[in-house]
Amino acid sequence: MCSNTCKLCPRLVLSQAVTFANNTLTINLPAGTYTNREKYCIVIAQTIPAAATISAPVVITIGTGTATYPLLTAGCAPATAADVRTRTKYSTRLVTSASGASFRMLGCTSRACATPTLSTIDGGAAANATPPTGD
Repeated sequence: MCSNTCKLCPRLVLSQAVTFANNTLTINLPAGTYTNREKYCIVIAQTIPAAATISAPVVITIGTGTATYPLLTAGCAPATAADVRTRTKYSTRLVTSASGASFRMLGCTSRACATPTLSTIDGGAAANATPPTGD
């Protein structure tokens, strides 16, 4: 039997504001309690300011609070403005410690996935026209 009730995941979070100041891109999330090790799907709902530089670090604030929490890539490197896009959903996990917290992206970011890779490497040696004979 099909249910006529459609629900959004309670951990889908739409940003309230996106600002750029002091060379930092800040994403503001709605006030509330965010739980350690919980997965949150963050949607950057506002336009990223045109003044934002691609190397600017990305931080998250909650409600009217002044504490900032870094957004980290899946490899735990600080995310930059080049890693995020407007109207895009990012799966993250909140990780807390005794001294603070961070939101870590799960999976590839758009920039990391688009990075070209080499299909083969040869150590810098010139390619042989014929394979070695082994004598």
